[in-house]
Amino acid sequence: MMRKVWIKLVRFGFRLLYYELAWTYDLVSWLVSLGEWQRWQAAALPFVQGPSILEIGHGPGHLLVTLQENGHAVFGVDLSPQMGRQAQRRLRKHQLPANLVRAKAQRLPFKPDYFHTVLSTFPTDYIVDSETLTAVHELLVENGRLIVVPEGHLTGRGLLHRLIDWLFRITGQRDGAFEVDEAQNWPHPTLWEPFRQRFEAAGFQVHIEHVQLKRSVATIFVATKASPNSQT
Repeated sequence: MMRKVWIKLVRFGFRLLYYELAWTYDLVSWLVSLGEWQRWQAAALPFVQGPSILEIGHGPGHLLVTLQENGHAVFGVDLSPQMGRQAQRRLRKHQLPANLVRAKAQRLPFKPDYFHTVLSTFPTDYIVDSETLTAVHELLVENGRLIVVPEGHLTGRGLLHRLIDWLFRITGQRDGAFEVDEAQNWPHPTLWEPFRQRFEAAGFQVHIEHVQLKRSVATIFVATKASPNSQT
């Protein structure tokens, strides 16, 4: 009973952060990651391929700016109108097109076989919803990629690092999915298999990358839309 109440409270808090309190999002994400949040997001960029990109859950729009400045044609989807306004202002400030749509990930309003990469950083559990994965699969060209950054992991051993890690755990953002190798200070996945299975059931071939940063490690799911021949 208490766990259910706690989960509801946590989800309510996240909803406030993403909607009514969206103006605090950048500050909160910076604080809970000791400044690593945008680096964790940017760790996905080397895996992006092709000219046409869709970002699901674009938030304040930092990656939308970076992707367009890197020469990609970018669309963004988010359900939060507050985040939509933030992203639009940021794109206009950089004199970039604001190709933004308010929609659910399960109901993406784009034509099939169009995007070369679909990207989502720190999504909630909608990203493993079978409807979301089916929708994304339909939008991707053959051998297109769904790239997901599910979490970043601070590698320090100080009290503040342990406190932040504890906060991630009690809010359900990290369920003990990593065991850290003391010699390499490197996280090894132990609980990602159910997520891999969901991606593969939707027609993706999956591999997981761990990108080593100066003070942390970012986890990257790279799910490639399998060609018809590889599925037979």
